[in-house]
Amino acid sequence: MAAKAHLRGCSPAPYYIRRNIDRSEPSPCAARRLFPPCCPSPEARRFLAASAPAPARTRALLSPEEWGIVALSLRVSGVAIALALPVAFGLAWLLARGRFPGKILLDALVHLPLVLPPVVTGWLLLLAFGANGPAGRFLSHTLGIVLMFRWTGAALAAAVMALPLMVRAMRLSIEAVDRRLEGAARTLGAGPWRTFFTVTLPLTMPGILAGLMLGFARSIGEFGATITFVSNIPGQTQTLPLAIYAALQVPGSETIVTRLAVTSVLLSLGALVASEMLARRSAQGQGQGWGQGPGQHVL
Repeated sequence: MAAKAHLRGCSPAPYYIRRNIDRSEPSPCAARRLFPPCCPSPEARRFLAASAPAPARTRALLSPEEWGIVALSLRVSGVAIALALPVAFGLAWLLARGRFPGKILLDALVHLPLVLPPVVTGWLLLLAFGANGPAGRFLSHTLGIVLMFRWTGAALAAAVMALPLMVRAMRLSIEAVDRRLEGAARTLGAGPWRTFFTVTLPLTMPGILAGLMLGFARSIGEFGATITFVSNIPGQTQTLPLAIYAALQVPGSETIVTRLAVTSVLLSLGALVASEMLARRSAQGQGQGWGQGPGQHVL
């Protein structure tokens, strides 16, 4: 009877086993040997705890795979704006201060990625930097750099798409510099490079930082050129937009899509707010510079 009481709540044993237990060994020890207790083992409890739905506070956080996607997106965007910064500043300076034939054509070519379909930009990158492209073959054979199906290729695509926004912000900042301040520095004995680093660059720095923030925000949202140039490879080229696109193809993944979309919105919104604040600071700095005399600027 003790064995029967112990087995209550579990699946009943066959009659001949119950009869042998009752007659030969009425203690619960035989029942424990024949039928393990109904409580799960520690391994089973850990499995059940992992399979159970997480509380709302835990579900709001990103999974390790999603954190990896965010980290890859930040790395791609950071490398993209680092690659585009010197090119963007050089083009902005050339367009703001240069006087040469074909300036309108150069301006149009710089801003062409803004109006071209991103897939076309990715296709052009594929032709130039692919395995059989001239630039891709040179980088592979000379420097050992392969861009196809690598995160470095995603950074290149993001840099090309972010370049027009960076050039535009920096060009406006350079054009807003009062040239009389540079002339005053020259009359006080400063050379061209000292004038650039002590007068021009500090005045254009907020515009440069605003361009960097705009380029970062554009790189975070880059999709078309990236998927055309380097495909959508998890852990290698799958940034936030590509991960959202891949999750949308899987039924029942609305929660994953929501978390990644909210993360993308927060990153882009933060970059845009920082860019706007820097742009306003640049405008205020230029206004103060117009109101001061040349003698009030310390070189």
